[in-house]
Amino acid sequence: MELARAIILGASAIGAGLAMIAGIGPGIGQGYAAGKASEAVGRQPEASGDIMRTMLIGCAVAESTGIYGFVVAIILLFINPLIGML
Repeated sequence: MELARAIILGASAIGAGLAMIAGIGPGIGQGYAAGKASEAVGRQPEASGDIMRTMLIGCAVAESTGIYGFVVAIILLFINPLIGML
Protein backbone atom coordinates (compact mmCIF):
# COMPACT_ATOMS: atom_id res chain seq x y z
CA MET A 1 0.00 0.00 0.00
CA GLU A 2 2.80 2.42 0.89
CA LEU A 3 4.71 1.51 -2.26
CA ALA A 4 1.66 2.26 -4.41
CA ARG A 5 1.21 5.62 -2.66
CA ALA A 6 4.88 6.49 -3.21
CA ILE A 7 4.65 5.58 -6.89
CA ILE A 8 1.53 7.71 -7.34
CA LEU A 9 3.11 10.68 -5.56
CA GLY A 10 6.30 10.36 -7.61
CA ALA A 11 4.39 10.08 -10.88
CA SER A 12 2.24 13.06 -9.88
CA ALA A 13 5.35 15.16 -9.25
CA ILE A 14 6.77 14.20 -12.64
CA GLY A 15 3.42 14.95 -14.29
CA ALA A 16 3.27 18.35 -12.58
CA GLY A 17 6.75 19.16 -13.86
CA LEU A 18 5.77 18.15 -17.38
CA ALA A 19 2.60 20.24 -17.13
CA MET A 20 4.68 23.30 -16.26
CA ILE A 21 6.58 22.92 -19.53
CA ALA A 22 3.36 24.28 -21.04
CA GLY A 23 4.46 27.71 -19.73
CA ILE A 24 7.35 27.89 -22.19
CA GLY A 25 5.20 28.06 -25.32
CA PRO A 26 3.06 31.04 -24.29
CA GLY A 27 6.16 32.97 -23.22
CA ILE A 28 7.83 32.49 -26.57
CA GLY A 29 4.62 33.19 -28.46
CA GLN A 30 3.83 36.37 -26.59
CA GLY A 31 7.35 37.70 -27.07
CA TYR A 32 7.18 36.95 -30.78
CA ALA A 33 3.74 38.60 -31.07
CA ALA A 34 4.87 41.72 -29.23
CA GLY A 35 7.93 42.02 -31.47
CA LYS A 36 5.90 41.66 -34.65
CA ALA A 37 3.30 44.13 -33.36
CA SER A 38 6.05 46.66 -32.67
CA GLU A 39 7.35 46.20 -36.21
CA ALA A 40 3.84 46.64 -37.62
CA VAL A 41 3.22 49.83 -35.63
CA GLY A 42 6.59 51.14 -36.83
CA ARG A 43 5.51 50.56 -40.42
CA GLN A 44 1.92 51.80 -40.07
CA PRO A 45 1.49 54.05 -37.03
CA GLU A 46 -2.07 54.96 -38.03
CA ALA A 47 -3.17 51.33 -37.53
CA SER A 48 -1.70 51.01 -34.04
CA GLY A 49 -5.11 50.64 -32.34
CA ASP A 50 -6.13 47.67 -34.47
CA ILE A 51 -2.70 46.08 -34.19
CA MET A 52 -2.58 46.40 -30.42
CA ARG A 53 -6.11 45.06 -29.99
CA THR A 54 -5.36 42.01 -32.12
CA MET A 55 -2.07 41.43 -30.30
CA LEU A 56 -3.69 41.61 -26.86
CA ILE A 57 -6.42 39.13 -27.84
CA GLY A 58 -3.79 36.75 -29.22
CA CYS A 59 -1.67 37.05 -26.08
CA ALA A 60 -4.71 36.35 -23.89
CA VAL A 61 -5.47 33.19 -25.85
CA ALA A 62 -1.83 32.08 -25.67
CA GLU A 63 -1.68 32.79 -21.94
CA SER A 64 -4.67 30.52 -21.29
CA THR A 65 -2.53 27.54 -22.35
CA GLY A 66 0.04 28.34 -19.67
CA ILE A 67 -2.67 28.84 -17.06
CA TYR A 68 -4.23 25.45 -17.89
CA GLY A 69 -0.85 23.78 -17.43
CA PHE A 70 -0.39 25.56 -14.11
CA VAL A 71 -3.83 24.44 -12.90
CA VAL A 72 -3.09 20.83 -13.83
CA ALA A 73 0.22 20.99 -11.95
CA ILE A 74 -1.46 22.44 -8.83
CA ILE A 75 -4.16 19.75 -8.93
CA LEU A 76 -1.57 16.98 -9.26
CA LEU A 77 0.57 18.33 -6.42
CA PHE A 78 -2.00 19.39 -3.84
CA ILE A 79 -5.40 17.86 -4.54
CA ASN A 80 -4.12 14.66 -6.19
CA PRO A 81 -7.29 12.74 -7.07
CA LEU A 82 -5.23 9.61 -7.82
CA ILE A 83 -4.53 8.96 -4.12
CA GLY A 84 -8.24 8.45 -3.47
CA MET A 85 -8.27 5.54 -5.94
CA LEU A 86 -6.02 3.39 -3.70
